[in-house]
Amino acid sequence: MEDKILNEKESLELISKMIQNSQQKIKAGNGVTFLIFGYTTLLVSVVVYYLLKTTHNQLYNLVWLGIPVIGFTLLYLFRKDKPKYNKTYIDRVISNVWLVVGSGVFFVSFAAGFVRIPVLAVLILLLGIATTITGLVIKFKPVVIGGVLGMLSFILPFILLGYEQVLAYGICVFIMMVIPGHILNYKRGKKNV
Repeated sequence: MEDKILNEKESLELISKMIQNSQQKIKAGNGVTFLIFGYTTLLVSVVVYYLLKTTHNQLYNLVWLGIPVIGFTLLYLFRKDKPKYNKTYIDRVISNVWLVVGSGVFFVSFAAGFVRIPVLAVLILLLGIATTITGLVIKFKPVVIGGVLGMLSFILPFILLGYEQVLAYGICVFIMMVIPGHILNYKRGKKNV
């Protein structure tokens, strides 16, 4: 294959097209990722709420570990048969944002076992920030709005008392991830038709 020297206009068009392709690829994949982790978080928070409310045994907080286990297992199973593609810069940016935020979520959750902190409020805020950044990078308003609503709702665990905070957390993640995830998938489906 022969290399062609591009002029300034062709170079900008090529870069623009690569960015658009990358954003479309990310939009397509994020709908599923948001849905898997959003529904998993909602399900786990309902289970934790029920177990804590009926038994008052704080060891049931360990059920929260089901979110990454179930979520990553489902994500792996869903993507197992999908074609692989080369990661672009935008792919790496979003992956790194979620890696950093995911690490923060882990550290805050771990620290909550030793220090009294408003863990659910901090987690809602962290997830809202990562969701908003993802929406801004892929230029998709519903994801940005979901993330901003998540960031604003970090106050709920301070307002609510007792185990209702757990349900509020699940609902906040649902609004942040599941609703935008369905919209992403719907938009993707319309473009494939």
